[in-house]
Amino acid sequence: MASTSAPTYAEIEKQEKAVGWLGYAAIMLVFAGGWNIFDAIANSKVFTRNASYVFSDLRTWGWITLIIGVATLLAGFGVMSGSQVARWFGVAAAAINAVGQLMFLHAYPFWSLALFAVCMLIIYALTVYGGVRPDLE
Repeated sequence: MASTSAPTYAEIEKQEKAVGWLGYAAIMLVFAGGWNIFDAIANSKVFTRNASYVFSDLRTWGWITLIIGVATLLAGFGVMSGSQVARWFGVAAAAINAVGQLMFLHAYPFWSLALFAVCMLIIYALTVYGGVRPDLE
C-alpha cells in the first residue's frame, strides 16, 4: 500500500528548482526561436554578405534559419504547456540550433558562442529537470 506522506523539504526544493530551470528553458527557446526568425527575415541586413557558407548561399541559410527558428519557437511554447513530447522536441530543437549557431561562427563569433551556450543550458535544463513534475499544492 502506497503512503501519501507530505513531501520533504528536499523534494520541495528539487521541485522548485525544476520549475525554475524549465521556465528558463521555455523562455530561452522562445527567445532563440524569435531571434532565428528575425535573422531569417532580415538576413541581408544581419549576416555578412561576403562570408563563405558550408553549402549553398545566403538565401538557403535564411530558409534553414527560418525553419530552425519556427521549430525552436514551437518547442518553447510546448515546454511552457508542460508536455513531455515538447520537452524532447525542445532538446532536439536546441541541439539543431546549437549546430546552426556554430555554422555562423565565422560571421558573428561572440553572438554565435553566446547562443550556443544558451542552447547547451536549455538542453541541460530539459534533460536534468524535465522529468520532475511540480506536484505541490
